[in-house]
Amino acid sequence: MMAELINRRAMKEEARELLRDAQVSPKAITAVYLLLILAMNLVDSLTGTGVLATFVSILVSLLGVVLEAGFVFYCMAVRRGERAEFLALFDGFSFAGKIIGLSLLKYLLIYLWSMLFVIPGIVASYRYRFALYNLCEDPEMSIFEALSLSKRQTMGYKGQLLTLDLSYLGWSLLAAVPSLIYSIAFYQLLFQEMAALSGFVFQPAAWTSVVHLLPAWGWTLVMGLWELAVAVFYLPAYQCVELGYFETAKTTSGVG
Repeated sequence: MMAELINRRAMKEEARELLRDAQVSPKAITAVYLLLILAMNLVDSLTGTGVLATFVSILVSLLGVVLEAGFVFYCMAVRRGERAEFLALFDGFSFAGKIIGLSLLKYLLIYLWSMLFVIPGIVASYRYRFALYNLCEDPEMSIFEALSLSKRQTMGYKGQLLTLDLSYLGWSLLAAVPSLIYSIAFYQLLFQEMAALSGFVFQPAAWTSVVHLLPAWGWTLVMGLWELAVAVFYLPAYQCVELGYFETAKTTSGVG
């Protein structure tokens, strides 16, 4: 079977209709989801440095992956016209080991492809885009089967998924504004400090001082709250549209 040319505009309109009819507010679910992520990130930023900080960072990252699966469960229920409560965000914990294993293996494969060149890494990221969805639909499925199904399902759809991502790029950049400002200022400040140690002196950029306006946890709070304020307006729709692509890919590929 051949890939189908998806009408992105129609898919987005369908997702908006489904979200309007959702029995539990998508904005409320998204806010709770991102507040949980923010709370964990604050704990991470408050642990400082050292072995404990490394352990907490890893734990926070893994819990975030499992919560992401819970958000997928909610959006899947919306597409099916089913009711999903706030506790759906924790449904992934019933098979958290598989979700974490899938995430680690997927990013390892993407990293290995990226070592060849940037483009193969990007292609790999789209090749395994539907792996988590396959696992959420059938938690009894093995990690390798979920990846294999995704590889077959995304044939002919990688370019369309890229176009979908680009259509939400403005929202993504808006949500990341504080993070971008902090990251650029932080790394520029770090570069200046390293250059100073080597005997080079640069005129300090005025805006690197923004790093010191707030403590690390303060920046984490600002970035998290800003992302939440923006994401509630686009993240549920984006997730539901991508699940629509997944459903179409399953039909045309004949797998899943």
